[in-house]
Amino acid sequence: MSTTTLLVRKNQLAETRLHTAEAIALADGQVRIHVDSFALTSNNITYAAFGDAMNYWQFFPTAEDGWGTIPVWGFGTVRQSLHRGVAVGEKIYGYFPMASEAVLSPARLDSSGFYDGAAHRRELHPVYNQYLRCNTDPFYTASTEAIQALLRPLFITSFLIDDFLADNDFFGASGGAMLLSSASSKTAYGTAFQLAQRPGIEVIGLTSPGNVAFCESLGCYSRVLTYDQVGKIAVDRACIYIDFAGNAKLRHAIHSRFENLKYSCAIGGTHVSELSGGKDLPGPRATLFFAPAQIKKRSADWGKEGLGQRLVQAWQAFSMRVSQGPTPWLRVQQHAGEPAVAAAYQQVLGGQGDPRSGHILAF
Repeated sequence: MSTTTLLVRKNQLAETRLHTAEAIALADGQVRIHVDSFALTSNNITYAAFGDAMNYWQFFPTAEDGWGTIPVWGFGTVRQSLHRGVAVGEKIYGYFPMASEAVLSPARLDSSGFYDGAAHRRELHPVYNQYLRCNTDPFYTASTEAIQALLRPLFITSFLIDDFLADNDFFGASGGAMLLSSASSKTAYGTAFQLAQRPGIEVIGLTSPGNVAFCESLGCYSRVLTYDQVGKIAVDRACIYIDFAGNAKLRHAIHSRFENLKYSCAIGGTHVSELSGGKDLPGPRATLFFAPAQIKKRSADWGKEGLGQRLVQAWQAFSMRVSQGPTPWLRVQQHAGEPAVAAAYQQVLGGQGDPRSGHILAF
């Protein structure tokens, strides 16, 4: 048996190589999961871009200095188990390496799933260490695995961004405008879908010229502007900037123009080449949003079950809108085999392709 992994140079994300090695033997209490399929989106590029700052490289460490494995969300099947609480053949949803298999150390098991108790992951956030058994997962349906892998983790982030802003009374910008950069990205339009349901909020999508028509077709933005059209928004408009792009030049332009900017929420970095800079900004400090912190707060407010019910309800409405109708928001593209995986990574890293496309990969 062997394992194939896509390795990425940490300080040069475009440099990759496929590494195949003999599969490691399991220790007592471990399980081997074949990674059946996984999604690759700009969210994963954000994991790499913030790999050191946010500890994403630590989930699946490599033995090679300077090289890392990007975490992805997907589905796997238990192929070998030395843990009596996990059966061979179980289908699992969770956080996997961009590889053909993963070895996990199940801990804190219950009917819904388990956590990876590996020593190197104990200090990492439990949201990313949880693995769910598909046969008891209220989100799961076999026919929508691709949509789940592509959008579920992104939509949970979208749900939490919307909830965080509402929980903070929109920082005094109620009745104002929400400015979303990289508006064609999946996490952005998931956030817009949620925000659009709140009365009195104008949801403005900012995007490149080539993606204006796509963003307008979604129907969740009040209006869509190109990045060089922010001057069309009144300078004194109460607003919040929700930055999915990580473009320092755009961030500076937003902060410099709007004298009534109430909050600046940094989500990710779809514009990888422009992440640096942005210091000494006018107005509020750009604050990185960390979804697990809002999960922790709402789990305390509503209970774990209450949070789960709200998420499932919101997810069902969103996934139906994304996948159904004469013009679905998302079309799934399948990429199978090692060369196809490597090529798809370069495509997503470069921001190439149709924003309606969702990439599902398998080794």
